[in-house]
Amino acid sequence: MARINLLPWRDELRRKREKNFYIAAGFAVTLMIGVIYGIDVKLQQDIDYQEGRNKFLMDQTRLLDKKLKSIRDLDEKKQNMIARMEIITQLQASRPEVVHLFDELVRTIPEGVYYKEIIQEGKSISVSGVAQSNAFVSKLIRNLNASDWLDGADLEEIVSSSAQGGNDLLRLAQFKLKVNQTRKSGPDEKQASDEDG
Repeated sequence: MARINLLPWRDELRRKREKNFYIAAGFAVTLMIGVIYGIDVKLQQDIDYQEGRNKFLMDQTRLLDKKLKSIRDLDEKKQNMIARMEIITQLQASRPEVVHLFDELVRTIPEGVYYKEIIQEGKSISVSGVAQSNAFVSKLIRNLNASDWLDGADLEEIVSSSAQGGNDLLRLAQFKLKVNQTRKSGPDEKQASDEDG
């Protein structure tokens, strides 16, 4: 029987398989490196894209902040203008009231009463003066309460004093009172508003 040596063929087959294994391993490593590089490139593109979007959003936010600030400034100017217009309207409406106030203060003062000081704070008016007697002060208060433009007259203080008037000694009443200015509609007010219009 003839003897056949299969060792060189097996060695050659083993070397061939090792070579194929190294080629496949090299190909797998190369493929893996390519895949990792591709993923890295894709992630970097996504990051760049997101950063671009973030920058765009930040720019738009800055623009909106500027617009909001200008809107707030305009709104503040608008509120100031409205406040000024309201003040002007109030002044226009109260313009005839000053005339009526002085007119009523003159009309309601009885003979024998003299004003020394008149102070107005808003709708409240403080009056101080001198009267020949307490009865004249009472009449003044009644006249003020009966007025169409004044009401709520309230005596705060009355002090009796004496003064020399020629050869006679005069008994005087110094008083302080408060009264409120009102705006009652009547023919005088309608006439005043017609004259203004």
